[in-house]
Amino acid sequence: MSIDGLGQHSVHPFFAVVEDCLTIGGRSLLDIAAQAGKTPFYAYSRQHMTDRVREVRAALPKGIELHYAIKANPMPAVVQHMSGVVDGLDVASAGEMLTALDSGMDPQRISFAGPGKTPQELEQAVAAGILINVESELEVTRLAAIAERTGMRPRIAIRVNPDFELKTSGMKMGGGPKPFGVDAEQVPQLLTRIAGLPLEFLGFHIFSGSQNLRAEAIVEAQQKSVALAVNLARGAGVRVRTLNIGGGFGIPYFPGEKRLDLEPIGATLPGLLEQCSRELPGAGLVIELGRYLVGEAGVYVSRIIDRKISRGQVFLVTDGGLHHHLAASGNFGQVVRKNYPVLIGNRVRGEAREIATVVGPLCTPLDLLGDRVELAKAAVGDLVVVLQSGAYGLTSSPTRFLSHPAPVEILV
Repeated sequence: MSIDGLGQHSVHPFFAVVEDCLTIGGRSLLDIAAQAGKTPFYAYSRQHMTDRVREVRAALPKGIELHYAIKANPMPAVVQHMSGVVDGLDVASAGEMLTALDSGMDPQRISFAGPGKTPQELEQAVAAGILINVESELEVTRLAAIAERTGMRPRIAIRVNPDFELKTSGMKMGGGPKPFGVDAEQVPQLLTRIAGLPLEFLGFHIFSGSQNLRAEAIVEAQQKSVALAVNLARGAGVRVRTLNIGGGFGIPYFPGEKRLDLEPIGATLPGLLEQCSRELPGAGLVIELGRYLVGEAGVYVSRIIDRKISRGQVFLVTDGGLHHHLAASGNFGQVVRKNYPVLIGNRVRGEAREIATVVGPLCTPLDLLGDRVELAKAAVGDLVVVLQSGAYGLTSSPTRFLSHPAPVEILV
């Protein structure tokens, strides 16, 4: 994400630079900072989110349902916006479920996954009428008890832990022993049990990994997921009405990473749709994306409160840090830490350049937002911007660490 050699108005695929100041959603970063009222803050571009959804829909064949996994960014205003441009929402807690329901999304278009749903969360999900992706036999037992007690018929799908993984994935969610889902070899027995219970079985959820930049790996996982669902349904003689094959689409964060090519994925999916139509008649095919839809739409902004030189090294000390953006800091100490793309938002190019290290105000050497990065020469009061910050930012960070105030979030 170097800015060397950029054109007059380009610094990022979705943000522009006007008079050397970053703009987001067509607005100057300085104006957005004034609206936020303080630093640090997160700012998310609704236009970029809409454009990214359009881009995905253009690349994928018609007939694919596109869901937003709100764990990537559960800010209520973001969820509200996304609910108007996607086909469904996927949640991972009762708190997220309430946010999804408040957005106005049809409850039948909301699904709930997670390996540790409490009995109370299951009660809430059944009452709301959303689809519950069951992840264990105990969840099935609890849902059956709720059904018998309330007279309601819970809508369920089985989250399957496949015997394969999404290769070269940043985070592997399937293959081998996992806390997620029901092992594929145990699914037939569970389906037999479900057939005798007051539960409405709708299909399967197969999520094998996330943050992948290799189209061929995603294509392979999608093909295996559909084949697995077909075999499970055929073996148990059940009707499948929905098949969620997850997502895994990644975004580039670090130098040398290339953008995910959607074309091979889009070229393969028509065949999978045809296979579903033939072997799982009436089943809707769902792709569930989180980071890919919102990750590049957001920035994290902090203000420089001190500039110091220690033994020849420039340090820019800001009022933000790992307590707000753990991923950018290196997640409490990666073996090999890499910098997220960082810039001085109100001096993007700057007349003078320097190598500087950007740190936060916390009393730990891990509070690092940029290590020896080339930046415009900055002064106290300037704004440091961390790009690629729209997903897994604030809510994935230890905000209570050292008791600093929480940042603002705004949607522009």
